[in-house]
Amino acid sequence: MHISLRSGERLFVNGAVLRTDRKVTLELLNDATFLLENHVLQPEQATTPLRQLYFVVQIMLMEPAKAQEIQRHFEQLYSNLVSTFENAAVLAGLERVRTLFLSGRAFDALKTIRVLFPIEDEILRAAVTNQSPGLEIR
Repeated sequence: MHISLRSGERLFVNGAVLRTDRKVTLELLNDATFLLENHVLQPEQATTPLRQLYFVVQIMLMEPAKAQEIQRHFEQLYSNLVSTFENAAVLAGLERVRTLFLSGRAFDALKTIRVLFPIEDEILRAAVTNQSPGLEIR
């Protein structure tokens, strides 16, 4: 796998943080867990339920030593989400996220959660504008 980074951009690989001083392309020659800086969600950006789940999964990638603690947080948040959302696409996505996460595929779980962000945004937007008939959060 080839990864292109700009000058000063960070890459998180197996819990380590790498920063480049110039534009560079890296080739990963074996399986590695990595996260690009532009996919990193800052704590203050975890303002919605799915973004909070994303943040928890992201921490698993960035700090693998905290795996047991993170898994407990994930399960609690996951349970809350499946009991809150009614939207079929979100529920199916959450089930896929859980399967990926528990099988050690946190990066793929993050990609799946990102796909759900627009759906969540629409649900929350409808709630704010009091369009409750289309609201799909319990």
